[in-house]
Amino acid sequence: MALTRRRFVASAALLGVPAGALRAQSPRTPTPAMTEGPFYPEAFTAEPMSNLIRGAMLGKAAPLALEGRVLDRFGKPVAGCRVEIWQCDALGRYAHSRDATPDERDRNFAGFGWSRTDADGRYAFQTISPVSYAGRTPHIHLAARAPRQPALITQMFVEGEAQNQRDFLYRAMTQAQRALVTVKLEPAGAHRRASFDVTLG
Repeated sequence: MALTRRRFVASAALLGVPAGALRAQSPRTPTPAMTEGPFYPEAFTAEPMSNLIRGAMLGKAAPLALEGRVLDRFGKPVAGCRVEIWQCDALGRYAHSRDATPDERDRNFAGFGWSRTDADGRYAFQTISPVSYAGRTPHIHLAARAPRQPALITQMFVEGEAQNQRDFLYRAMTQAQRALVTVKLEPAGAHRRASFDVTLG
């Protein structure tokens, strides 16, 4: 007789297998992959750089503590994964030669950085809340490059942004996919914080 999922769970319960262990074995949906865009950083620093804020910034820059975990399909943390982020400054400019000359952007915001996940798959950055620019809703680009696995390139969006529904990438996703890449910005004193977990395929 075929062992259905219900019978499997019941049998495991009789054997004393914790329900949490069963859930951990259920495959997670991979984070949707997206384009890296035209402004992928031209040169990352040789050493990790997780603080993108260099000083007093221009525009309406709002500091953001961004953290999260990199997980595999079964929820296991991926240690030693290189996590890269890049985004425009509060003026809507990327730190890229094809987007703006140095005097057109905020020199006190690096615009991109990278770090490696710890043993629990965690990463953290000090950056700014993403802002919109012509044709795009607020977002942060993220790349997760784990050893011996294909790189994941995706984007993080902000919950409640009216412009989300007009963004071509956001609109192209299903509701379930959007839920995986949309986060809430929580107040944290004078700053904000957000948690963005990604699952590798």
